[in-house]
Amino acid sequence: MNGFEQSLKNAMLDLVPHVQLSRTSQEQAPLQPESFATLPGVMRVTPYVTSDVILQTNKELVGVRLQGAFKGYPTSISKHIESGSVKKLQDTRYQLALSRFLANKLDVRLGSKVRVIFPDITSYTPLGRVPKQRLFTVAVIYNSASEADTSLAFADGESLLKLLKKKPDSFDLSLTLDDAFSVAEFKKANQALLSQFEYQDWQVQQGALFAAVAMEKRVMSLLLALIVIVAVFNIVSALSMMVSEKQGEVAILQTLGFTPSKIAQVFMIQGLYNGVVGTAIGSVLGIALAANINEVLNLVGLSLLGGMALPVKFDSVSLTFIIVTSLLLSFFATLYPAQKAAKVMPAEVLRYE
Repeated sequence: MNGFEQSLKNAMLDLVPHVQLSRTSQEQAPLQPESFATLPGVMRVTPYVTSDVILQTNKELVGVRLQGAFKGYPTSISKHIESGSVKKLQDTRYQLALSRFLANKLDVRLGSKVRVIFPDITSYTPLGRVPKQRLFTVAVIYNSASEADTSLAFADGESLLKLLKKKPDSFDLSLTLDDAFSVAEFKKANQALLSQFEYQDWQVQQGALFAAVAMEKRVMSLLLALIVIVAVFNIVSALSMMVSEKQGEVAILQTLGFTPSKIAQVFMIQGLYNGVVGTAIGSVLGIALAANINEVLNLVGLSLLGGMALPVKFDSVSLTFIIVTSLLLSFFATLYPAQKAAKVMPAEVLRYE
């Protein structure tokens, strides 16, 4: 789950604004990206304009959110590009960037024409009012391997503003933070400035998904905890049975001079040995399996759709916590059987020997 969460964070949150700012009214002065670029925690500020559109080809119709990429500003898809040029997307009018998923669905490639229909903007024609539309050329194909690929496309910002009948400076601002999950602290620290504008953060649109991932992580942690508890009870039951079976040997050891504390130590060491060996074997096998999970899935014929790979991330803190907790529980599991062994009465046990 750590790898999945990290993959979502790196891919999906790269493509959406962490904080989106817009003017409260048309009379308000245009937003200046430079005014927000120096705020603590802000990695980059870019003009932001979007519109819900329909992409049409001879094969398919797809509804997406079209986002503008402005010349002179970094774009969020730069690190995810498979083919094409961001420079061409930003410098040339009516260019389009599609995800690999959308390109396959629309059956297009670089240089293909895609009709972009704006349902909310209509114009008069001899046939009546019809939605505004324009042919765009596919200039970039990207792949972020996230849910955003199914519903997000990019076009050059100037063309998008023109088609939306907006002024060149009537864009919003997209603030990308150093850490998207620190957005609450960022808003609190800059409340006075942000209150002058309309704003929303990524949690409004994507928060439910990450909340679901966090809930799934908690459920997985609970399941793992239950598995460990079952293992602890196995140690308790195994040692208790050993005490019952070895009462004769325990009694003989006591007659040879072993004190109850020494007897208890024998069973505690035995239980700890089982715990240490089990923890070591489980840790090595678990890490090896996690590191090669994609190869294992391919080996058993369970490879993911489209050749995608499961993201894997090792958290040293979590691994250390699990190992230490397992060892501590193994130790506590030995206390009851060891105490039971220490209370064995040699006279009672050896009476019928």
